[in-house]
Amino acid sequence: MSSSSTETFVLAGGCFWCLDAVYRRVRGVLDVRSVYTGGQTEHPDYESVCSGTTGHAEAVVVTFDPMVVPAEVILDLFFTGHDPTTLNRQGYDVGTQYRSAMFPANEQQRTLFEQAINKAQPLFQDPIVTTIEEPQKLWEAEDFHQDFYGNQPFNGYCQVIINPKLAKVRKDYAVWLTH
Repeated sequence: MSSSSTETFVLAGGCFWCLDAVYRRVRGVLDVRSVYTGGQTEHPDYESVCSGTTGHAEAVVVTFDPMVVPAEVILDLFFTGHDPTTLNRQGYDVGTQYRSAMFPANEQQRTLFEQAINKAQPLFQDPIVTTIEEPQKLWEAEDFHQDFYGNQPFNGYCQVIINPKLAKVRKDYAVWLTH
């Protein structure tokens, strides 16, 4: 999916619905897909991933045009869109499937991800626990999870969990947003 004019990052920041909602609103983001990755189970589904036994994380695959939105902004938004200081947890969601992780496709991305963690650390009182993991096979999440916020903006989870994150992103990154 990546070409010379696009870049693709695989990022896990807790529930994929939150990062999906953030990235779908960013100028220069061409595609966002919710996936499962980082585990050992073949063909995982939401129920098996939620069991915590597959090793997979809920993640997003973000493809963007770096000539429109710099990679650094995509990574800054990653750290704005979730709490990278809680191990295997995002709010009420607990388990390794909700870990904060980055899956670099190459050494250049690994370096960018390491730099992003170092840049973000002063913004948090607690240590960032985001892991940089080897890239794994990506398993597309069910259709229900793709653009969950866009399809169900009045869902309770969207109202209570995602809306405050989007408000923070709008406050700090309005110049990069489409809506």
